[in-house]
Amino acid sequence: MVMKDIIVIGMGPAGMAVSAMGTAMGLDVLAIEKHKVGGECLNVGCIPSKALLKAAEVNNMALNLAKYGIETEINEKSKNPMNIVRGKINGINDKKFMKVFEKVDIVIGKGGAKFLSDKIIEVAGKRYTAKKIFIATGTQPFIPPVPGLNEVPKLTNVNMFEIDEMPESLTIIGGGAIGTEMAQAFSRLGTKVNLVHMDKHLIPIGDKEAAKVLEDALVAEGIGIFNNEKILKVEQKDGLIITHTEKRKLVSKEILVATGRKAVLAPLNLENAGVEVKKGHIVVDEFNRTNKKHIYAVGDCNGIAQLSHAAMHQGMLSLMQAVSPVALPKFKRSNYLVPWSVFTKPEVAQVGMTEFEAKQKGLKVDIVKRDYSTYGRTVADGHPEGFVKILTNKKGKIFGATIVGESASELIHEWTMAIQYKKTMFDIMMMQHSFPTISMLNKMVAEDWMMKMMSSDLVKKAAKAFI
Repeated sequence: MVMKDIIVIGMGPAGMAVSAMGTAMGLDVLAIEKHKVGGECLNVGCIPSKALLKAAEVNNMALNLAKYGIETEINEKSKNPMNIVRGKINGINDKKFMKVFEKVDIVIGKGGAKFLSDKIIEVAGKRYTAKKIFIATGTQPFIPPVPGLNEVPKLTNVNMFEIDEMPESLTIIGGGAIGTEMAQAFSRLGTKVNLVHMDKHLIPIGDKEAAKVLEDALVAEGIGIFNNEKILKVEQKDGLIITHTEKRKLVSKEILVATGRKAVLAPLNLENAGVEVKKGHIVVDEFNRTNKKHIYAVGDCNGIAQLSHAAMHQGMLSLMQAVSPVALPKFKRSNYLVPWSVFTKPEVAQVGMTEFEAKQKGLKVDIVKRDYSTYGRTVADGHPEGFVKILTNKKGKIFGATIVGESASELIHEWTMAIQYKKTMFDIMMMQHSFPTISMLNKMVAEDWMMKMMSSDLVKKAAKAFI
């Protein structure tokens, strides 16, 4: 049996964080990956989808140059962008990328790891043990129990980037991040797209007003959006996929399922380790420790926040806790906010509470909103749609931020920092922002809050008295 300091099962974002930091600390690290280093995010998820979105954005700009006063002839017949996407991903997975893991003992492509006990792991016929074990096995696409869906050929994020040409038509099931991003990407590359889902609005975990801005933009580009529709069955006839809902029949060449994700834990034989599993995810405490305190579960497999940056952060926190002699409060997961973004055009980003969540909790909050259409830079750029919405109070405490519009995914981090470190609207207002950056909108919405505070009778009387 081979003894290691730590064993990492899975080399997606969480596993990579643990492995790289572990070797940097001088630990002897074994990492087990049954497919490719980088996990779904790098190989068939976040990164290839952003490469496809960029290709779609460039194509859309090329076909709309007249809006910027430019006249030119464009060949509207585009090449298959998936070849470019695959090339870029292969380029990332090169020696430079792998250099950070050169001190990690990686067992790759030899099958998955199995627990023989809470201390012993087996992979490819060899047995290993370690002082600490990190489970970072991620998730896979969830296929809903829709009659006929399992019987038809379908796309998910796993096989979507393998297609040889863009389909003539596409039905997308699911209105979350993957569904909306791919709806816009495929549509901008020439595919007729319809998106159908069961929720009342797109991006159901987010702000409904922001979702409406996004929906309007997608519909304006020719995408069919069908909210709040239950899918009754899916079938294939004459080479076409037919999706039957309560209200309509959607016919397309391909169907993309983007209805969430699920952890795949059975192959790990967690019962041999005595690790607790509940509702399909590994149960963890605030430090991402399982009921076996030397075994950690980080990233999607614990079901806390299925986001790559959250997985990386959990991996980092958990490793620091694992090398600490006692449990330290600073390594608690709940100390750190998790922002999220959807990379459509316009982008949608959120951190902290939404307006709906604040109402559910009975909080009295003030809503301060600044529209993109009021700022010269975003109007000049041709991106006037969107807003920055902040949940605050008279003291300037920040409860949440929703941004929809150009660069929302970048603007959200200022609010994440502010909420996490208890900064106020006054602090945001008093920090100088370069003009005319798009992030100036953050300062402008804080100024709007201050102007509202200054308009009170008390402030007006004081100003008159002391001027």
